[in-house]
Amino acid sequence: MNNAAIGFFDSGWGGLSIMKAARVVLPHEDFVYVADCGHAPYGDRSHEYIVERSRAITDFLIHEQGVKAIVIACNTATAEAANKLRSLYPNFPIIGVEPAIKPAVENSRTNVVGMISTTRTATSVRYQELLARWGGNAQVISAGCPGLMECVERGELMAESTIKLLHHYLDPMIAAGIDGLVLGCTHYPFLSEAIDSITDGKIRLYEPGMAVARHLQNRLSDIDALTTKKTSAEEIFFVSDLNDERQKIAQALMPGITEFRALP
Repeated sequence: MNNAAIGFFDSGWGGLSIMKAARVVLPHEDFVYVADCGHAPYGDRSHEYIVERSRAITDFLIHEQGVKAIVIACNTATAEAANKLRSLYPNFPIIGVEPAIKPAVENSRTNVVGMISTTRTATSVRYQELLARWGGNAQVISAGCPGLMECVERGELMAESTIKLLHHYLDPMIAAGIDGLVLGCTHYPFLSEAIDSITDGKIRLYEPGMAVARHLQNRLSDIDALTTKKTSAEEIFFVSDLNDERQKIAQALMPGITEFRALP
């Protein structure tokens, strides 16, 4: 089991922001990534649909790929499906991703923080519970942001249309005095440069990649499942509705990707 791969999945390529951090922390582990591009975006889907897709991918990663742990590298899938997946696999390490409200609130000087995500995440019960737990007395301005995930999926990270859309969501938050912005979708770290161009780099961005990677490392250590390999790690990418354009976008977001396979 020690040398089995770790599974990651997302509705598309946003989860690469989590996988990149995990590669830094766990350089010798093998990774299997599922990009469910053919069923994206999850943020526009029903709760039942997201749970079913997450269950199907989890079954594939566990039973077909033999992974030893799974990272739900998607805020929306975590919010909607993590509890169900953990109930189905109670003894299996399943790590989710949640908006980094706690550090953003703790570090805020203005006591005003912004959070951008899919609409599904922003309105989820899980996110409301997170706010109740860590929001304290801060004003947390939350916004569902339809269209931003698709900008990343198209590779339009600095396009004029992307900047315009970011202005639409961020300008009211900036006017309200936020000094921290929580990136509540794993796609959004790829828009950091565009966001900084709007805020002049004066607003601190919070994304969960390294925290998730360290938590994954600790979970594997706790069950004595860290790899014993010292050789180069392998990475395989399974994609629903795989095509050349999706491969090119992935390679632009994470250079070095070579092995793509169609998700059965």
